[in-house]
Amino acid sequence: MGIFNFLTQELAIDLGTANTLIVYKDKVVVDEPSIIAKNRTTGEIIAIGKEAQKMHGKAHENIKTIRPLKDGVIADFEAAEQMIRGMIKLINPNKTFFKPQLKMVICIPSGITEVEKRAVKESAERAGAKEVYLIHEPMAAAIGIGIDVAEPMGNMIIDIGGGTTEIAVIALSGIVCDQSIRVAGDDFTEDIIEYMRRQHNLLIGERTGEMIKIEVGSALPELDNPPEDYPVNGRDLMTGIPKQIFISYSEIALALDKSISKIEEAVLKALELTPPELSADIYKTGLYLTGGGALLRGLDKRISIKSKLPVYVAEDPLRAVVRGTAYTLKNLESFKSIMQ
Repeated sequence: MGIFNFLTQELAIDLGTANTLIVYKDKVVVDEPSIIAKNRTTGEIIAIGKEAQKMHGKAHENIKTIRPLKDGVIADFEAAEQMIRGMIKLINPNKTFFKPQLKMVICIPSGITEVEKRAVKESAERAGAKEVYLIHEPMAAAIGIGIDVAEPMGNMIIDIGGGTTEIAVIALSGIVCDQSIRVAGDDFTEDIIEYMRRQHNLLIGERTGEMIKIEVGSALPELDNPPEDYPVNGRDLMTGIPKQIFISYSEIALALDKSISKIEEAVLKALELTPPELSADIYKTGLYLTGGGALLRGLDKRISIKSKLPVYVAEDPLRAVVRGTAYTLKNLESFKSIMQ
């Protein structure tokens, strides 16, 4: 077997609704938006990731941009397979004489159904994987931020991605109780687009909504280090003419309030379902925030006020899940019990 090891490519993949990350040889080699652009007439893939993202909302009728994942699961089977295949090609664009065997560990939401699980596996297999293992996102996130998941100690992870928010209490290499809700980063973007339309009569696209969220997104109407007001360009709904307005972080906090409240409710529900011994541990350890949503200003503070528990944002929360996935791939034998 050892002699053929160079023919096996081991990949850890965080197949996210918003971004896909791939770790190969302990390095994040792919960090791209989960989107592809396709020629409608020929069916040929024109662009993947960042290049396709640039075309999103700007393409003519012959080009179609597709986001294959919705709410953390595969919505378009064929596009997902093409996207995985394309992103694997990005790792070594130069064609090698040997086609390596692919061994993958892919992370999935904890609230996923058997059918959705099978869709992920089949997409990976059709993209060339010989061995596919699945791991739940909160478990991967916990491993990625350095928690010893095998310990008889309760830890609560809140992983806010693009399509789902996963809240799980982990102990003894297993998820004791979890809440998976389909309210996350994409919903925040939708809330911002809706707010701009309602409050300012300004029509903006998905990419602009995403930029507002990154630049002035906030969970609290008052922050210690507030970001500067952000200029937003869009189409005036009254006149139909393009215009620019400035938007403040406190307005965005107002726009996101409803969605964040749903996440808070899910956190409280998960705490309610936690066995008392593990609740005692969580009181000591606090809650850990991972995923892109953890970068929202003031979110840790807001959840902390609501739950009356300390909340910690993981270091580099965007990559916590893929780091954990890569670690389990390296130590596959030790983690066999938590694989799906």
